[in-house]
Amino acid sequence: MDFSNSSPTLHPQDPHSFSRPETARMTHADWHLELDFSKKTIKGTGLYTLQHQGAPEVIFDVRHLQITGVKLVGQEQEAEYHLTEEEPFLGQGLHIALREDTRQVEIRFVTTPQSAALQWLEPGQTAGKTHPFLFTQSQAILARTWLPCQDSPSVRFTYTARVQVPAHLLPLMSADNPQEKGATGEYFFQMEQPIPSYLLSLAVGDLAFAPLGQRCGVYAEPATLEAAAYEFADTEKMLEAAEDLYGPYRWGRYDLLVLPPSFPFGGMENPKLTFCTPTIIAGDRSLTSLVAHELAHSWSGNLVTNATWNDFWMNEGFTVYFERRIMEALYGPAYAEMLHTLGYQDLQLTLEELRDKPQDTCLHLNLAGRDPDEGLTEIAYEKGNAFLRHLEKLVGRDRFDLFVNRYFSQFRFQSMDTAGFEQFLEKELINGDDTLRQQINAAGWIHAPGLPAGQLPPKAVLFEKVAQELEKWQHGTAAQDLATHGWSTHEWLYFLTNLPQGLTQAQLEELDQAFGFTASGNAEVQAEWLRHAILHRYEAAYPALEAFLVRVGRRKFLLPLYKALLQTPQGTAQAQAIYQKARPNYHAVATSTLDALLNR
Repeated sequence: MDFSNSSPTLHPQDPHSFSRPETARMTHADWHLELDFSKKTIKGTGLYTLQHQGAPEVIFDVRHLQITGVKLVGQEQEAEYHLTEEEPFLGQGLHIALREDTRQVEIRFVTTPQSAALQWLEPGQTAGKTHPFLFTQSQAILARTWLPCQDSPSVRFTYTARVQVPAHLLPLMSADNPQEKGATGEYFFQMEQPIPSYLLSLAVGDLAFAPLGQRCGVYAEPATLEAAAYEFADTEKMLEAAEDLYGPYRWGRYDLLVLPPSFPFGGMENPKLTFCTPTIIAGDRSLTSLVAHELAHSWSGNLVTNATWNDFWMNEGFTVYFERRIMEALYGPAYAEMLHTLGYQDLQLTLEELRDKPQDTCLHLNLAGRDPDEGLTEIAYEKGNAFLRHLEKLVGRDRFDLFVNRYFSQFRFQSMDTAGFEQFLEKELINGDDTLRQQINAAGWIHAPGLPAGQLPPKAVLFEKVAQELEKWQHGTAAQDLATHGWSTHEWLYFLTNLPQGLTQAQLEELDQAFGFTASGNAEVQAEWLRHAILHRYEAAYPALEAFLVRVGRRKFLLPLYKALLQTPQGTAQAQAIYQKARPNYHAVATSTLDALLNR
């Protein structure tokens, strides 16, 4: 299979990496990793193949890693190396002196308790309550906390890994994976397609596998596996719909791994193996647009990758657009339009939140000197999607699809920056048409704050019916008499997000008795209801609120709920008390944000 069309393109220097890949670049790594659950450490050796033209040194990114030795392959003695001073959130540059003929270096390392990518879970924090669990989260720049690498999305490499774990546990990686446990606890992994470091992943636990089709399957703890297999039954159909839209799936298998609830995101698009939160297991397959989103990343992000985190919108804007095209293909335009409408609501809230930081509402960001996680907002996702829908509307779907297909094909297994995309847009879509260029207004979308003037919000027909029922309730119809039968999660979310301000305790009680929001098994619905409970001091929901915040580690839910609590002195005290209890269950990606929010 052709994994590259050309030599690596040079992009602007990545402000979040010490590496200088233009002088010396890693192209392949062979890792040997030994996991010790009692010490909560990974001891590793990495053999790195380099590409350089006689460079005096190669630079790797490390953060909170103990480097125990470095050798140049072919030399007996230890190599010369030094670490730069520690910088906040970036860590250190590992500088290794090279000989002109050096093609491989060996680095020995051990993780530390501060290795932020890793979350070591005790048995009580898992679904089965019997065995420990480990998982990694490398995006955006946390791969460097569990192994040395050139931690920039502009650097792609292939890898192998030999991983030793306790014999009763199963390890999985963003690679070709085993489907059952072996006797020895040693496993070999191979990733033949070149990937950036943020897509490196490892999970280890008491895991079992269930097939979902010829190319798709799901891993989960045995207690969760049956429900997960039911929930994700349409995954193979999603894969086929994606290929019909934008060309062949180039990664072999597409499997899912359901992680414990402390996982900080809805999903993570690790190639061949999407990590996902159990909060999307609703029992009715109503939250599987997240699976479509992570699957779409197999093209937008994994296949064509943002060159730096300033270009993050190129990963996520394309993926949101693609996700909803998959959902439209499977469930119809009216369903997809609900997703667009809810996304537009989220975008409006984000624009309001960032009104004092207008530059952060541009698609192309300047995150130099800042943690790239600050760019993880709805701007990249929903403004990016709105821009692509704008293009589609101007040129028509058929022409736009040809453009996207060429984009994925021409730049497969490469990185792309915003300037490169703008050049491609000019050449392949605008093609000298001055009128179209003005209509597109790429600079206004990409480099200017907010939304360009004249953008109409999406309109979902199904939500118009929800709005009618909401209006009936506000005019006296009992909640239990509303026509809500058969509503999807999205319709319930629209209902909840459009409830009027100033609800009375009696109104909250009536809604809760009619629809069971406080005890909902649907995390999306329950989280939105709990936000209303906080804002209106509906104390009947407080035990459920605390249980939710202690159990669930997904940032999408945690941040709005803690922010709502912090709006009053009483809520602030409540937030502090809950956080003290909940914090041990959260991944470092969540605690880094929440510690700052709660002044810890």
